[in-house]
Parts: sequence; structure tokens; C-alpha cells
Amino acid sequence: MKLPPGIIHPDGEHEITVAQEEIGVLNADTFDGKIHIEWDPQAQVTPMGQLPFFIQYLKMGHLFQPWVDECQLQYVSNNAPKKVNILGSFLLSILSGHTRYAHMTSLMSDNINAKLPGMTKVVSDDCARRALQRLDEAAGVRWLQSHLYYCYSPLLSQPWILDVDVTVKPLYGKQEDAVIGYNPHKPGRPSHTYHTYMIANLRLILDVEVQAGNQSASSYSAPGLWSLLDRIPQEHRPAFIRGDCDWGNDAVMTEAEQRGIDYLFKLRQSKYVKKLILQSHCKSGWERTHTGWEALSSELKLSTWKQARRVVLVRRRIQNDIVIAPDTNKPLPQQLSLIEPAESMAAYEYSVLVTSLDNEVTTIVQHYRDRADCENNFDEMKNQWGWGGFVTQKIKPCRLIARMIALVYNWWTLFVRLAEPDKHLEAITSRPLLLHGVGKQTSHAGQKTLTITSTHGRIDYIRQAYQRVSDFFDQLKANAPQLTPIQCWYRILSEALKKYLKGSFLKPPNCLHSEN
Repeated sequence: MKLPPGIIHPDGEHEITVAQEEIGVLNADTFDGKIHIEWDPQAQVTPMGQLPFFIQYLKMGHLFQPWVDECQLQYVSNNAPKKVNILGSFLLSILSGHTRYAHMTSLMSDNINAKLPGMTKVVSDDCARRALQRLDEAAGVRWLQSHLYYCYSPLLSQPWILDVDVTVKPLYGKQEDAVIGYNPHKPGRPSHTYHTYMIANLRLILDVEVQAGNQSASSYSAPGLWSLLDRIPQEHRPAFIRGDCDWGNDAVMTEAEQRGIDYLFKLRQSKYVKKLILQSHCKSGWERTHTGWEALSSELKLSTWKQARRVVLVRRRIQNDIVIAPDTNKPLPQQLSLIEPAESMAAYEYSVLVTSLDNEVTTIVQHYRDRADCENNFDEMKNQWGWGGFVTQKIKPCRLIARMIALVYNWWTLFVRLAEPDKHLEAITSRPLLLHGVGKQTSHAGQKTLTITSTHGRIDYIRQAYQRVSDFFDQLKANAPQLTPIQCWYRILSEALKKYLKGSFLKPPNCLHSEN
């Protein structure tokens, strides 16, 4: 009996191949009649047809390529992704308003915009996450801080105000340092806290730190603040620091006084603050600041303070069924009781500010009122950019992506100022206006042409705005061989912020100060 030959290499499981039918023309019956639909995945089209103007701005300002070159990402494999592909994917995703890593998938079929920053393709969301995990945190923070500083440092030669504040980011998974802390809108929800330092009025982010959800106090923000100020030259430090009532404590104010930096904070209405309000209620000398408001300068020393400091009491008369004090010159009782309303009586709501500034009370009150713009900035960063998302289990990528979003946000904000120098446009307005638009690319005789079709109602305004931007870049490009990269960036900032600078030009120094 002859045995069959043995099988040295047995066959594996046979692959089941499914015949893929090509999708032909589809029909859709609409109120406008039957529409024939075809798919063309190879078409050279993009939904962000106006992106080339922004990429030109990044190139002329020497912003993107140095950012890529100085990144410390290192790969050994020949099949590893390129740094420019990873960082360019982050740039396009953040600019598009994405809030999840998975949203990058929507950019992978864009055959036009991926090539504009020098990329070969858009990487996957898994590749982007792994890149942030691979990056050393300390080196990554220094890298992003240096480029944030390069972006805003020319503006520090002008008088400016530093806003400090904290916002809460609720989390819904099992993330590192996701701790239940102070969250007025969603109590009991684990969260992270974003400690942010901003240039007031211009809405530019200086730096941001991500910490645990229960670390929202100013004592956790202060080390980052002093570290930021130490990286800024003495002559470029802010006119004063501005913050809410959490910053009105002796430790912060003493540190600011030792550094020679003025401050303007709000005070909590503690026992001695309320006593000062009672003593000042019927005093003369209240100055009207603006409609319905008046202020009075005084001095206060709390038990936790080492010295007395200047305070400004601000009040507004309110109409209510309950009043707390008679509107007379008689001294007030130590305890105020509820009384029936009368025409000769009035109720007030009070706020107390502590400051080292010697300005008149009207100016000080207006300075603090301007701080409301800081809250608008948080709303924009969390709801229109990526601070409300891009969550991973580890906190290190969260800290890196928060600064990366701040950097792209600063780039876009200053670019929008080139087109609209008179006011700040939030992303919900500026993206449809200056970024979105169907772009179709054609090539002929080695020349590429991008035809943009915008459905925006202000198409004439868009064309005129980009005509001004294009003319400016043409002029800058003609002078670029004679200018250094920092001089080019100073020229761009001077043009973008000509209203803020009141027509003056930023003068570049002989050498740019840097944090490292």
C-alpha cells in the first residue's frame, strides 16, 4: 500500500473573496425632480477651498516649517510616518474645528489640502495619538511654549494686560487625573482644569496648563504664571495682572509686589469686606463710573494680609422688594434687618476690587469690566475649537494637544485680522467666511488652478478681503529676500494689528529673546 505524500507546508485558511460591484449611478427622487448621483473619489476637490491663503501666511511668517523641524519626534523605521504628516494632520484637524481624534478620518480623502503644508497624506487618528504618547512631555512642552512665545512676543513691546483664569472640562471616561472638583454646571462630574494665561483684548493665548479636576485654585495656577513671566524680558512684562476673586489672596499679591508687577483682582465678600461695605454705604465721595454704577476708593487690611492695600468698592442700585439699608447719611446698624420697601430706601449690589494701580476709580472699574472678554474667549476655545475634546486616558497628550490647539488658534486669529483688522471674529463666523468653500483643482501645462465656489452670502466681501491679503503678501514677498524670518513676522503682525497699534509699526529687535 502506497501512502500519499506528506504536506510540508499546509495551506492556511482560504480567503473568502466577495465580488465587489462597482456602484453605478444612483437616483434620488426630490421635489425638484429626479436627480442622478455619481461617485467620483478621485476628483480633485476640497471643502476648504480657501485654505491656500492661510498656508501662504504660515509660510511667509515662517511659522509652520520651524514648528515641524524643531519637534522632537524621532522614528527609526523606514515605514514610520513623517513628522510633517503628523503635525500637518493636527493642523488641518484643529483648524477644521474637530474635537475628537477620530474626526481626522474625514480629512484622509482630501487630495488637495494635504499637499499644501508639504504633506504626503493625512495620518490616521491612531497614528496621531501614538505620536503624542511617544513625545517626551517636558521636551514637548518646551517646544510648544517656544513657538507660542514666537507668535506673540513682538506684541509684548506694547502696553498689555495679562488675564488669568481657570475653566473646567468635564470628562466621561476613565482618564488620568479625572477628579471631581468645582464644576458649577455639572456637579459631581470628573473633570480636568485648564489654567490659562491670555493677552487681554487681543484674545491671544500665552500658555495653558492642564491639571486635575480638583486643582482649580489660584495656588495651582500661580507657579505657571510666575514661570511664564520669568520667560518674558523685564521690559516686556504686562502693565498689570487681572483675575477673579480666587486671585485676591496675600500670597499672589505679595509675589506680584516683590516682582514689581501691578495687579487688579476681585475680593470675596468675607467678614471684613462686608464690614467695609457697611461702613462705606452712606459715605460721600462715590463717583459715577457709567450708567447705574458708582465707585469709591478705600483701604483695607484683612487678617490674612501682611499689609493694607487699596480697594475700590463698586455698587449698583437695584430695584427689589427687599432693601438692606436706608439711603440716608445716618450711620448704619451693625446688623441689617429686612424691612418693607419705601421710596426713601434703596438696595445695592456690591463688588470689591483690590489693586496696586494708582489710577482713578473710573479707569480701574472699566479695566475690570473689560475682563468679561476673557469668559468669551473660554467659550470660543471650548465650543468652537478643541479644548472641549481630544481626550485620551493619559493626561500627557491632553497637555500637549491643549497647547497645540492654542498655537493654531493664535495663528488663525492673527490671520483673520489680516482680512478683518477692525474686530475679532470667532471661529463660528470666520471659518465659513474665510476657510470654507468648495475648491476644484485643475492642472494644465504644469500650472495648477484652484477654482473656489463659496455659498456664503458675503462672497463679494470675501473676494475683496483676500484681494487685500494677496496684495500685501505680494509686496512682502518682493521684499522677503532682504528680510530675516523675524522681520517678516513683524511686518505681518504690524499689518494684521494696525488698528490695535494705531497705525504704528512693530520694530524687530537685533535678536529675538526666547525662553531657552
